[in-house]
Amino acid sequence: MSNAWMQFGLYALVLTLLAWPLGRHMAQVFEGNVPVFMRWLRPLERGIYRLGGVSEDENMSWQRYALACLLFNFLGLLVVYALARLQAVLPLNPAAMVGTTPDLAFNTAISFATNTNWQAYGGETTMSYLTQMLGLGVQNFLSAAVGISVLIALLRGFILRESRGIGNFWVDAVRSTVYVLMPLSILLAVTLVGQGVVQTFAPYHETQLVQPVEISQPKLGADGQPMTDASGAPVTEQVTVTTQTIAVGPAASQVAIKQLGTNGGGFFNVNSAHPLENPTPLSNFLELLAILLIPAALCFTAGMMLKDGRQGRALFASMAVVFVALLAVCFTAEQAGNPLFAKMGLDVQASDVQAGGNMEGKETRFGIANSTLWATATTAASNGSVNAMHDSFTPLGGLVPMWLMQLGEVIFGGAGSGLYGMIVFALVAVFVAGLMIGRTPEYLGKKIEAFEMKMVAIAVLVPCITVLAGTAIAVVLDVGRAGVANPGAHGFSEILYAVSSAGNNNGSAFAGLSANTPFYNTLLGFAMLLSRYWLIVPVLAIAGSLAAKQRVPETAGTLPTHTPLFVVLLVGTVIIVGALSFLPALALGPIVEHLQMWAAR
Repeated sequence: MSNAWMQFGLYALVLTLLAWPLGRHMAQVFEGNVPVFMRWLRPLERGIYRLGGVSEDENMSWQRYALACLLFNFLGLLVVYALARLQAVLPLNPAAMVGTTPDLAFNTAISFATNTNWQAYGGETTMSYLTQMLGLGVQNFLSAAVGISVLIALLRGFILRESRGIGNFWVDAVRSTVYVLMPLSILLAVTLVGQGVVQTFAPYHETQLVQPVEISQPKLGADGQPMTDASGAPVTEQVTVTTQTIAVGPAASQVAIKQLGTNGGGFFNVNSAHPLENPTPLSNFLELLAILLIPAALCFTAGMMLKDGRQGRALFASMAVVFVALLAVCFTAEQAGNPLFAKMGLDVQASDVQAGGNMEGKETRFGIANSTLWATATTAASNGSVNAMHDSFTPLGGLVPMWLMQLGEVIFGGAGSGLYGMIVFALVAVFVAGLMIGRTPEYLGKKIEAFEMKMVAIAVLVPCITVLAGTAIAVVLDVGRAGVANPGAHGFSEILYAVSSAGNNNGSAFAGLSANTPFYNTLLGFAMLLSRYWLIVPVLAIAGSLAAKQRVPETAGTLPTHTPLFVVLLVGTVIIVGALSFLPALALGPIVEHLQMWAAR
């Protein structure tokens, strides 16, 4: 136990020490003051503007900024869809992957364009090298750049006075990519290659097994796709296996940006539990750092751009408080294990806990500490990568990553999207405080009025409605229940987790749900679209409204938004909204499952 907490402390310390200088670097970049050591990249930046016909000095209204963002994402979505459908006739396909079905291509294209990276497929058995690199890998950069750009536009809303514009989307996206995402990804990818993460264009390797084994696998149809029965359940067949195919490919380059860009889409099916994607304790630590590095650093970027570092530190503290508390719950639940082992005579310990804790679904080389730290970090950020199977966690251990997503992915959250989501909750907090004292709420020097609160209501409610409505649809319909591997409360949890993941742009899963069906590919695809863009558009509308206003001078009645009191108010706002929205659904899933487990002792 003490060793685990020392690891958690080391992680928090290193993350904080790295986040501050990176935050300072990003503040300089977005203020147009590129650091000297990176100015050799200016010709590349300007070349991209000339190629795209972009005027670097153009100041876009929030409507034009939003339109540029949406069109850019739609183009990326079309490219990924085309690559997935046509990969059978395209180059860099040594494993001869067939084109994906229309519903899977639809789901995957939306997933990577929205920074969700939900994967209803096995990467090494479904996607060619070209699709992984040109489609998924490129979107890992661009979707992260979009999130950062929207955050910077929102910050300008607080900084500017009586301005009709909020900046230039193309400039923000290019600078995010050229000066932040690309250099960090190259550095991390090279380091990961040194640790043993595979990076090659060689074909898959075939090796002979020591002895044959019998396995059950999905039965493929004439089109090369998994077959399903009349109810939509997957059809399997028993086969004898004498050889093993070892999948390889250009993985390190995708692993680096999937973590740094809070994307999470794994090159391999088991993601960062795969020994060729995450081979050593050092690679595990570096990938864990990469998950939260940019979201944490952007808190300090915000403070520096606002010329008030206290504001950034308050936002960082609010996120950190919730993160540490839920990490403690997840780790404690997994370390306690399943009490039913003692009742069944499988645990010789005198206590009522499972000997060694719950190691089901976890890699022995990582153990419970690194598995729960990863599960908490990946769902606090909208990352979604895993190094353990969340479906095998205890009920309370699995509740933590589920609830972190349902809080709106604002506890660090995605690259950019987490912080602008947290600022939206900060507007709710100051609005509530204003109602208490009968004063027009203010935040960061701008009055928060009716229009801003209408946009805040949309941004807060759309993901909640999407998750709850999507879960209800899946539970009511036979085709939705057909994909559930487990009966009862856990089966409901599998559906709730999947829709929560898609509806909050995370991408992780309770893997017991068979989601690669036309129903789930379509349902989750639309959930990802709604939750991404019905946040982006209201946030940009708030930015445009605030930028057009004058700053309000502080008075004795102004609520300080950098104090411990405001941190408590903000944390309470986030938790109360999450609790009120999802507590009934959670009570039907992980909470009742936990009570059933302990009652069965």
